[in-house]
Amino acid sequence: MTQAASAPGGQVLPELASVYWRPRVDDDALRRRGALWTTVTVGHVVPFVAVAILIVLLQPLAVAVSVIALAKAWWIPTLYAQRGANVVRPRRRADQEPERRALGLLGDLVGDEARELYAATGLVLERGALGVWLVGEAGALLVRPGPGRVFCYCVRVPEADLPAADRTSHLLLALREDEAGFATVANLAFSGARWRLRRRLDRGMRPALAAAARAADAS
Repeated sequence: MTQAASAPGGQVLPELASVYWRPRVDDDALRRRGALWTTVTVGHVVPFVAVAILIVLLQPLAVAVSVIALAKAWWIPTLYAQRGANVVRPRRRADQEPERRALGLLGDLVGDEARELYAATGLVLERGALGVWLVGEAGALLVRPGPGRVFCYCVRVPEADLPAADRTSHLLLALREDEAGFATVANLAFSGARWRLRRRLDRGMRPALAAAARAADAS
């Protein structure tokens, strides 16, 4: 596997100029973003849990309202995870012949293992300095080593009418050119536990997440 470039002095994505106010992503930045995302999520969930408990204490007969509050507390993180899963949701497919040619180009960029995983799941596994990436046609998942956290990035590909494999190749090449720059330019849609994201992913994509998790934990 080719490792995405991120070292100082390497290639820099020109798209960074359009987000000049964003600090360049590194390991510390990812840890801070992950902690901030967790803090915000907890801040949204805790009030509903507190309301549910308070209602039961004040009026036990109003348990139905308490259950509704708890359901909302559960659904808030679930909706965030769904937002993350949406970044790799398959888009509309082009005609079969352009897709076949684009798939051949993508196959030339990756090894046999990644090619087989893409054929099965629609995601390309790429090891990088920040973790293990799963690249789709309109976004990418970054599986971090350690306690099971994943970052979901949405990336807009200007040529939206390209075949899916071409869009995936475009993002893969950008990732390899400048991994940290790629994570800086992309929009963070979700950061949280792998298991929570897995529940919202299409079933066909879940083996890719499992493979990335194994690769991240082994690094």
